[in-house]
Amino acid sequence: MKLPLTVACWDYDRTRALFDGTVTIEGCETNLLNLPVEETFFRALRSAEFDVAELSLSSYTMLCSRGSSPYVALPVFLSRMFRHSAIYVRADSPLTSPAELKGRVVGLPEYQLTAPVWVRGLLEDEYGVAPADVDWRTGGVETPGRHEKVGLTLPPGVRLEPIPGTETLDQWLLDGRIDALIAPRAPSSHTRGASIRLIRDCRREEERYFAKSGIFPIMHVVGIRRELVEQQPWLASSVYKAFLQAKNHALRELEEVGALKTSLPWLHAEYENSVATFGKDFWSYGVAGNEKTLDAFLNYHHRQGLSEHRLQIEDLFPPSVRERFVI
Repeated sequence: MKLPLTVACWDYDRTRALFDGTVTIEGCETNLLNLPVEETFFRALRSAEFDVAELSLSSYTMLCSRGSSPYVALPVFLSRMFRHSAIYVRADSPLTSPAELKGRVVGLPEYQLTAPVWVRGLLEDEYGVAPADVDWRTGGVETPGRHEKVGLTLPPGVRLEPIPGTETLDQWLLDGRIDALIAPRAPSSHTRGASIRLIRDCRREEERYFAKSGIFPIMHVVGIRRELVEQQPWLASSVYKAFLQAKNHALRELEEVGALKTSLPWLHAEYENSVATFGKDFWSYGVAGNEKTLDAFLNYHHRQGLSEHRLQIEDLFPPSVRERFVI
């Protein structure tokens, strides 16, 4: 009898083979829920509704450090993204460099979100702006009333306040009550041309950063409810293998240039540039090859006061998926 399994994640190209049945999870009868990441994170963290769920790397790491995570993560990195593009200022802002954020007021949806963890690490390491150099404001970017999903105890000197629950950070940016906004999604003001990215040539800066650091930031992991992993020791490897197969299927689709399956005119050039920059497996899963990125994140997370102690990579993932068999 197959194990019933409810899986919640977004419909990425790298998960589509799971949704359409091209790839299945061995030994499981799977119910796949295509949910936006914010909904999955909220429901998974608040009540562990799903057997398998896409998780915020930061929220998961925070709960791991407290010994209270209901999930065990797999090194399946559904979302990866350079975050130089995540800092927004008003279109008429005098600010032209992240270094100028020192002494400023900066908004973000939640302090513990993964994207702001990477941005704060970037600000400190690349531009000399430490978290204590900024006055932080939290709240909903577009919808009032957002608050931290996980309670925080921040280091001395870090100033963090929520904005009123009836207001939004995007409006605060336009009103000049904050000088900049860090957000995983572009605010609506950006779509209207009322705000712009602080780092104008993000692509060039991101390429320079990768060439210097070797870091391709990880945003999300996949988690399995802890009691399921304990009851079914085979499950972690089966879930990991299925997500890996689905991702590899997506990469093969991108490689096809006889007829473009993705609606990007210069897809072949972007694909070849990605291979030249990152290697053939440019969206790699697993621990091997991702140690530098994971270590950098764990350093930032602890340094910013989000981890109660500095976790090691082996604290994040079960032994069964940290090493893979070879033939």
